[in-house]
Amino acid sequence: MRGPFSAARLSAAIEHIAFAGADDRALRSDVLAAIRRYVPFDAYAFLITDPATTVGCSPLAEVPNLATLPHLIRLKYLTPVNRWTGLPAIGCASLHQATGGRPEQSQLWREYLADLGVLDVASTVFTDRFGCWGFLDLWRHESCFTDDEVAALAGAQPSITSRLRHVQAAGFTSTGSVPEQRGPGALVLSPTLTVRAQTPQTQNWLAALVPPPTGQVSVPASAYNVAAQLLAIEAGVDSHPAQARVHLGVGTWLTLRADRLAGNQAAEDLDIVVTMEASSPAERRDVFSRCHALTRREDALLRHLADGVDTHTLARCMSISEHTVQDHLKAVFIKTSTSSRRELLAKSAGQ
Repeated sequence: MRGPFSAARLSAAIEHIAFAGADDRALRSDVLAAIRRYVPFDAYAFLITDPATTVGCSPLAEVPNLATLPHLIRLKYLTPVNRWTGLPAIGCASLHQATGGRPEQSQLWREYLADLGVLDVASTVFTDRFGCWGFLDLWRHESCFTDDEVAALAGAQPSITSRLRHVQAAGFTSTGSVPEQRGPGALVLSPTLTVRAQTPQTQNWLAALVPPPTGQVSVPASAYNVAAQLLAIEAGVDSHPAQARVHLGVGTWLTLRADRLAGNQAAEDLDIVVTMEASSPAERRDVFSRCHALTRREDALLRHLADGVDTHTLARCMSISEHTVQDHLKAVFIKTSTSSRRELLAKSAGQ
């Protein structure tokens, strides 16, 4: 059912999605099912992002041809038109709206989507004051997205954003067995993002990121995203670091980074290496603080606690009374579902 009432109905449908645990893929599937009832689409790409760097990871997508996935991701990051980092304040726009009906202004459309018969793309970014939690592209072949449909997506954006942030917060609660300890991995990509080589540990990380069907090899989509961000930096399209932190389950977090290999060739001709390793305590704490909606003062308190500072020194460092320190601590305990400093630090930093 479409029309001017779709916005309210879609928002209500999102609000009724049950939230349980840290399964972000299940949450995104439920969100897509709700959207499809009011805003029909033919294909999609729905990514979780690192809240600070905005770089995508853990993609959930319907892609016509996996062999062209590196090309698609590279173009997505290199195309300024309707890029998730530059959408209007409402957080959503269609390609038709953004280009005034001239989709050829988009490199992604010219070099990829046009050949697939895609007529329009509705892009939505899920951001709040604590960071960027994901982005969604909906593709349509037979018609353009209407203004009402874009308005419906924009209206549902705050509710979806809140759920994406909460599912990230749930990722800090370890359940089940102790996670397997994995060493660093590295994946070498060509300038066009085809796989050149990888270390033995890499496949274990990739399988943990996106478990492949039985008997198949994992597709390194998260690595493609981080490498594509490096290309975007070099092209002057975006300036966020080429790195992303992603939850793998049972309290485990992974950090991916991309950089060029050294060599005598022109920079754009050098291969790209994507490294993968367990996130450091400081990297975890930053995501922990953001996804639990800690204020700047509460985040500063958490960082001081991680440095082993006592209450008296905390009060002096933050220029507040010891009583106010205790008030902030109580607020942090409530937000993070912890009850002691030790539990808070263990949960935030994986200690």
